Amino acid sequence: MSERWKYQIKNGGLWGIIMIVPMVLFRINEKTISEQISSPKFYLRVLVYLAIGIFLIGYINWKAKVKSESTK
Repeated sequence: MSERWKYQIKNGGLWGIIMIVPMVLFRINEKTISEQISSPKFYLRVLVYLAIGIFLIGYINWKAKVKSESTK
């Protein structure tokens, strides 16, 4: 696996996981945490957040890292 993909998975995956927590907490008035976690929509949202994190946020962070390393 290339260095870029390792970086994107690490950074973007972390962003996706961190975004799941507020997602659950914002909906706590509507449903309990156990109801949210047992819902198929929850897992769809998790996949979407992880995909956005890895492919979009991870890529943007990778480009910024490469740019900052090339200017040194």
